[in-house]
Amino acid sequence: QVNFVVCQLFALLAAVWFRTYLHSSKTSPFIRHVVATLLGLYLALFCFGWYALHFVIQSGISYYIMIIIGVENMHKYCFVFALGYLTVCQITRVYIFDYGQYSADFSGPMMIITQKITSLAFEIHDGMFRKNEDLTPSQRCLAVRRMPSLLEYLSYNCNFMGILAGPLCSYKDYITFIEGRSYRLQQSEANGKEDTKYEQTDPSPNIAVAQKLLICGLSLLFHMTITKTLPVEYNIDDNFIATASWPVRFFYLYLSLMAARPKYYFAWTLADAINNAAGFGFRGYDKNGVTRWDLISNLRIQQIEFSTSFKMFLDNWNIQTALWLKRVCYERATFSPTIQTFILSAIWHGVYPGYYLTFLTGVLMTLAARAIRNNIRHYFVESPAVKLCYDIVTWMATQAAISYTVVPFVLLSVKPSFTFYSSCYFCLHIASILVLLVFPLKRTQKESKKHESVQPVWSRKLEEESLLQKNNYPTTNNSFSQKQEITCRYQALKQ
Repeated sequence: QVNFVVCQLFALLAAVWFRTYLHSSKTSPFIRHVVATLLGLYLALFCFGWYALHFVIQSGISYYIMIIIGVENMHKYCFVFALGYLTVCQITRVYIFDYGQYSADFSGPMMIITQKITSLAFEIHDGMFRKNEDLTPSQRCLAVRRMPSLLEYLSYNCNFMGILAGPLCSYKDYITFIEGRSYRLQQSEANGKEDTKYEQTDPSPNIAVAQKLLICGLSLLFHMTITKTLPVEYNIDDNFIATASWPVRFFYLYLSLMAARPKYYFAWTLADAINNAAGFGFRGYDKNGVTRWDLISNLRIQQIEFSTSFKMFLDNWNIQTALWLKRVCYERATFSPTIQTFILSAIWHGVYPGYYLTFLTGVLMTLAARAIRNNIRHYFVESPAVKLCYDIVTWMATQAAISYTVVPFVLLSVKPSFTFYSSCYFCLHIASILVLLVFPLKRTQKESKKHESVQPVWSRKLEEESLLQKNNYPTTNNSFSQKQEITCRYQALKQ
């Protein structure tokens, strides 16, 4: 873990150097690819030793598969190989070396590389095999029209900015960054019509990086002081279960799971800051002309802590992974897309039984929450006062449901997980099943999206930004990011 933090801090300094001395205006894309790849492999070797060879092996074999199989079926073979290789490594690491240990290990970066391998394989398949009219708008925007070179492929998978902690980014966004093509969307009103123009720009990321490093510092401080005083394991302590009342137990459950989140805030925000420091992650300007450096951000802390629905939490937690699940599984599933997506998420996370218990519980919670929102939410949104009360109740219910669901994810093993659930009499499992029996999922996804788009009262200031940023696998084509709009519009303008 110390090696991981040291390497990320070194990557932050290297990112500043990369943007200053190897800027796209001074250096060719070839040099930028080479340096980014070599620095990434060096950091991996320093942090994980010779286990870092797995990153090169997984990427190399996947590239070979793409070349020899061809664009028609390579996405299937790459998906099976990359996920299978990751799973074998996770089984070896967990059941042979250090079961239950939270230390940073080489399978973490492999999870990100697996996302990149599978995403790019599907994007090449979409761009070079499928007909344009058969693609969804988001697939059309992300489609890759030519096979990348081996150097471009390794640079995308193993660059120093994202090799240790990600986040996932699209191949087209990464190549645009390396080649120095950054575009700004300007909107103005003229005669009632929107006029759109693109101008090349190179804004400074310094303010965004400083803000994210401040969040990292606060998250790390919280983790080192508060988290250890509120262990999740205390939820299955025999004396606590026997003596504490239900309200006290659920309140401690909420506090302990909330205290477990800052380590993710720290790791993901630091990874985002590293990319920004290198000049990657610019997503244009908002309506006030302020730069937005959240193209590949992985979380939105305020929306997470004040989520009023299971969906809203998932929309803002591990955003890039949710987008990956949506693009490679949910949009392409022929039956039960929600169930298939949660199963894929469990397999990708690892082989601990607790992961599967969490995601199977998550299926129930997601379907039940969707049924409730689709059937009753619209009765409570007319009056501001009534809606405020509704938001408070749904916030409490959401935090309880999220905490209840992810306990096995932290405890990892079957026995302690079932100890916790049995001590709660599987209450939320039973409640979810009853909800699905009483409130069937009878509304269309379009209608569901309409009701889910209403923001809670206390987050009204974030309404416009949320509508642009929301990307989660339980939705289809109705919502995709502003960066995809910018890319598509620019390509149309260019043509």
